[in-house]
Parts: sequence; C-alpha cells; structure tokens
Amino acid sequence: MNHLESNAGSIPVRELGKTGLKVSIIGFGGGHSVNPNIDEKTTVRLIHEAIDAGVTFMDNAWEYSDGEAERRMGIAIEDRRDKVVVMTKVCARDKKTAAAQLEQSLRRLRTEVIDVWQFHEVNYDNDAEWIFRADGAIEAAIAARDAGKIRYIGFTGHKSPHILRSMLDQDFEWDTCQMPVNVLDAHYRSFQKELLPELLQRGIGVIGMKSLGGGGQIVRDVGLTAEQCRGYALSLPISTLVCGIQSDANLAQDIALARDFEGFSPEEMVRLEDTVYDEATDGRHEWFKSMQTFDSQYHRDQHGFRSAG
Repeated sequence: MNHLESNAGSIPVRELGKTGLKVSIIGFGGGHSVNPNIDEKTTVRLIHEAIDAGVTFMDNAWEYSDGEAERRMGIAIEDRRDKVVVMTKVCARDKKTAAAQLEQSLRRLRTEVIDVWQFHEVNYDNDAEWIFRADGAIEAAIAARDAGKIRYIGFTGHKSPHILRSMLDQDFEWDTCQMPVNVLDAHYRSFQKELLPELLQRGIGVIGMKSLGGGGQIVRDVGLTAEQCRGYALSLPISTLVCGIQSDANLAQDIALARDFEGFSPEEMVRLEDTVYDEATDGRHEWFKSMQTFDSQYHRDQHGFRSAG
C-alpha cells in the first residue's frame, strides 16, 4: 500500500472516510497517557512532541481517568488546535446526559468544537436501541452538530462485530467507526472481515485500535514484534491507527514505524495470519472481545454490572 502524501512531519496521511479530513496514519491514544506513573507535565510534553512530529489525530473519551485525560490533552492542544483533528467519545445513552458530557468534554479539551464525537463502547446488544430511542443520545449528537459544537459523528466498540452492525443498521449516515484491528482478529469475531468492507463501501472512516491486543499481549504472549503488529494493522484500508503512548520510547517507536511504513504485501499479510492461527481462533488473547471486565466501569454500571469484590 503506497502513500502519495505525507505531512510536514513526514508521517503519511489518509482521508478519514468521506469527512474531507486528512489524518496521520497513527493517532495519539489519550487514555494511555494518563496513569498514576505519568504526571501532567509528562503527558503534555508527550502530546506536544507527537504533534510537532506530525501526529495529527487525537483520541480521547469523556470517561478516561475521570476526565483527566481530556483535561491534560486540552492543555496540550490549546496552542496547537489548528494542527490536530480532535476526537473524543461520549458514554451516555440518553439525550440529556450525553449533552452534559459534551459540554464537559468541550471545557476540558479547551475547544469550541470537537471534530469527531463518537458513541463509546457500543458493546451491548441493546446499545443501539438505547442510543436511537426517543430522547436517546443520537438526538444530542445531531443537535450538537447543528449547533456547530461537533463536526462528525461516529461510534466505537470492541466486543463483537454483530453489535457494531446494529449501529450500521440504523437510519443514520455515520462518519466514522472505531474498532479493533490486529492480526489475531482475522480468525476470531473478525471486525476486519465482517465489518470493514461495508464501512469502506459506505465511505465511513475507520479508526483502528488494539493492534497490540489492548495490553501488549500479542507481543508479550504471542511473540510478534510491535513492527509486525502495527504494520499489519496499517496495511489494512483504515484511516488511522490509535497507538497507546505512555513513554518517550513508545512515542519514538511509533513515529519511526509510521514514517518508515510501506505496507505489507497480501502474501505477507497471509503469512502473518497463518503464523498466529493456533493462538487466535479461540480469542484467548483478545480479552476485550470475551471479558466483561475489559469494558469501562461506566458502561458496566450503565448495564447493571458491578466490579467483583
């Protein structure tokens, strides 16, 4: 897969579906940049360095670290707002709460408009019904778009392709979809096989995530390299790949991978898929597809599930 265009940071860019936006092929995962071992100064510096290096897609969500991820990203992008495409996610399923969460996100991110607003973790069979019922969250999204507070609307999920398909079945013209994209996915509850073709046919921008497994397990437990994992995901026809960046080493590695990316041949893709076949077909390493505990606490609470203990 050849790239004819790169940005000022020498990172290849792709179109985000039919939105008209162009984004770097890797995105900065805001949720990973905030944990007890990373202070505010470090988070802001990492985001600054990523943007200055050509990473133009910013990933976040209302619920990450109780809003701290958005708050820190807001500090970081305030003087670089025109250089980035900002995406954050809404957790609520009803109109009133979704609208309130949007206002919080706007304040935290220190911006007047969010470029892409996505429904977070569509992981339950009734999520689409909740979002699209009377006074559902979709009404808040449409109103916000009409008011100029958001530009594009999408949805995310990591549990099962059939659940995300329930969003595609709604009478709505989606702009983006964020979903797992990794080599193991080819063999188990495959988003890339079951959804990707339709997303492309409809001009929906595809935002990839969990290329290393969501916790690095494809590298740690399966034995592939980060270069193989990232390269496989980026060789699929996605718009951008969200990368969890928690350190200078993470940032340097992902920027180098993006700048040097040339794309795997179809034969190389098949060889990698064949290599992981025995480890992939039962989903043992894609915990996010099978385990409730991988869902955010907000969504578990929303559906009546509580943490054990």
